[in-house]
Amino acid sequence: MSNRDDEYYERDERRSSRRRDDRYDDRYDDRYDDRYEDDYDRDDRRPARRDGGRPAAGRSSRSEYDREPVRSSRNGSSRNGSGRSSSAGSSRNGGRPSSSSRGSSSRGGSRGGNGRGGNGGKKKSSTKAIVLLVAEVLVACVLVYVAYTLFFKVDVTKVGKVNLNEEAITKSISETVANNQEMSGYTNIALFGVDSREEALTKNTRSDTIMIASINNATGDVKLCSVYRDTYLNLSNDTYTKCNAAYAQGGPEQAISMLNMNLDMDIQDFVTIGFRGLTEVVDALGGVEIDVTDAEISHLNNYQSTMAQELKLNYEPVTSAGLQTLNGLQATAYCRIRYTAGDDFKRAERQRTVLMACMDKAKGMNYSQLENVANKAFGHIYTSMDLTEDILPLLKNLTNYEIVDNNGFPYEEMRATGTMGKAGSCVLPKDLQGNVKWLHQFLFDDANYEVSSDVQKYSDKIAADVSRYLGN
Repeated sequence: MSNRDDEYYERDERRSSRRRDDRYDDRYDDRYDDRYEDDYDRDDRRPARRDGGRPAAGRSSRSEYDREPVRSSRNGSSRNGSGRSSSAGSSRNGGRPSSSSRGSSSRGGSRGGNGRGGNGGKKKSSTKAIVLLVAEVLVACVLVYVAYTLFFKVDVTKVGKVNLNEEAITKSISETVANNQEMSGYTNIALFGVDSREEALTKNTRSDTIMIASINNATGDVKLCSVYRDTYLNLSNDTYTKCNAAYAQGGPEQAISMLNMNLDMDIQDFVTIGFRGLTEVVDALGGVEIDVTDAEISHLNNYQSTMAQELKLNYEPVTSAGLQTLNGLQATAYCRIRYTAGDDFKRAERQRTVLMACMDKAKGMNYSQLENVANKAFGHIYTSMDLTEDILPLLKNLTNYEIVDNNGFPYEEMRATGTMGKAGSCVLPKDLQGNVKWLHQFLFDDANYEVSSDVQKYSDKIAADVSRYLGN
């Protein structure tokens, strides 16, 4: 992979006409990262406002999860919709007896108009009906609040819940995987980290972080594997480019399909979090212990400077190396460092380090403390996971889980880097099928895994493209 600093300075000359803020180095502003040559990527890395500042078609100045606190599927239902509907529905039903009262009030007003008070009777009855209506609305609001408090102690109105197209996800899982006994005892979750400065957690933004968390259901052992964002893969639509473009094109649904198809995985759930979300989670945990090196300090502080201005936060510079407690902004900035030795590979490792540190800190908390952390997070995540069936049980049983290993894909000994035409500088799985075999041994202890015919086909295509562009 080419040196990122050199790329920056080359890019800077092309961007010289853009006004710069002398207060910080704009290497640390990923919105203008020209390493991606695709047209859709250049558009997606910029603010989604056009036509004189009006939101682009189909977009709003507010994020989708702000407008729709509880996500529903296209048919109007959701996996946890029944639970929520029954709660809210019972609240509304609790107010319906007042409707009959309101109806009798109206009838009383009519009778007044027929000689029991004339217009004065109508006015008095009308006023009474309005008072009853207001009272009924207030009662309904109280009942809804009580229902949410009783059944969902975590603030569900902030959850960015989405129902994936299950048919599309199922199609992305090969028969080889569906029939594989070694994988049947595991739950796999895709973790995406995005640059959400435009509050875009759904799509139209490339995923800076792509990670698979694989949980052994029998033992509680968890393994983490980063999928390097520049890895040259099939986006699930027979387009081959950097894999993080899948999220930009089709959101988490396409990104999950991309992972399932290229890696022979069975992933059906995801969690997406933005910069502010990670910052608030770490702060709610009381900070995390990270061993910072001398080479990382200046970059960490530069990223802090950029984010502090964008997120309207204050920041405390890190002044010395060594093991120390990083606050939310510091830890998020640490996750983004890519200008030291190791480039983006090292950055993915830092992201796993912070996630493991968060896990360690959370395991020392009681359930009520974890609820507070969850409240901080849910306003800034987008997930397919059901709150009551998936998330809260995970928190209650957090002490049963242990992160036992972590790594990155493609595996270090089976990867290369190179410029792949329009796709730009990519991470190349030298032999995709060999990497997939390694992944299944790493995650599922399956040393004898045989890849699907689809992965074999993708592997052959990638090898041909590498030969075409790099001549080897």
